[in-house]
Amino acid sequence: MCSTMIFLGIFVAVLSQVYTLPLKNTTEPNEGKMRMKRKYSDEIKDWDEMTAMDQILVVNSRLRAPRGITVRDGDIASTFPRSAISCPGNTCLWQKSVDGFVYVPYIMSPLYDDMDRITIETGMQDISAGTCIKFVPRTHEVSFLDIQPRYGCWSFLGQTGGSQTLSLQTPGCMWSGVAAHEFMHALGFVHEQSRSDRDHYVTIVWKNIMPDQIHNFRKQATNNLNSPYDYSSVMHYGRYAFSDDGGPTIIPRPDPYIPIGQRDGPSALDLHKINVLYDCGANE
Repeated sequence: MCSTMIFLGIFVAVLSQVYTLPLKNTTEPNEGKMRMKRKYSDEIKDWDEMTAMDQILVVNSRLRAPRGITVRDGDIASTFPRSAISCPGNTCLWQKSVDGFVYVPYIMSPLYDDMDRITIETGMQDISAGTCIKFVPRTHEVSFLDIQPRYGCWSFLGQTGGSQTLSLQTPGCMWSGVAAHEFMHALGFVHEQSRSDRDHYVTIVWKNIMPDQIHNFRKQATNNLNSPYDYSSVMHYGRYAFSDDGGPTIIPRPDPYIPIGQRDGPSALDLHKINVLYDCGANE
């Protein structure tokens, strides 16, 4: 009986020591654990890494495009099933006024509340403050943006003529950086990593991309405006955009640790490129 009690005492003591040992960090990779699959960019754990495009892809991952509209490259709308997105010869630019400014008329859905309107108008102001682009409420203009809380965050590329929808779903798209991103599409800009010269600056990791989303990484025949590649552009995909296996789909080169994309609004180079494209001149 005494020996049994001694044995039980030793067993309890050992067991208590085991429970006080630090647990292994289960987030570290190990042989028996595969990477969890990531759907688009919506499982980014670090808020600081969340870009405007990441948020757009989170919202648009549940998007069913309206009838007659195809959404390509994640958020660029088209009424034609084109294999490429382009604005040949700058034919989709908004007209410049004789006073040197480019006025982009818009109407905004009454379904937005006051905070939504402030967010959207902040996205406009972030562009207007550094360029000759001025977003103005529509009066009688034939061509204008119709800003609607449709399903998802998307825009047509440049001016298409007449009324053109620009969708900013609430609350999912209610980031001023997301609004600015879609307004830049409406001004005629594609995503930064779609540039014709992008392979000099980033490596696309094709094997990590969701197979049915590979088309979103095609290069476009872009006018790069003699401007440097902009890793900090609000138009840049995030590092894990459309990732299939949790690994990065875009790696900067030559320094793989350069941050890419952001959510704050147009970068200095974004504004510079708008000014070059629209020949803002002294208004830059």
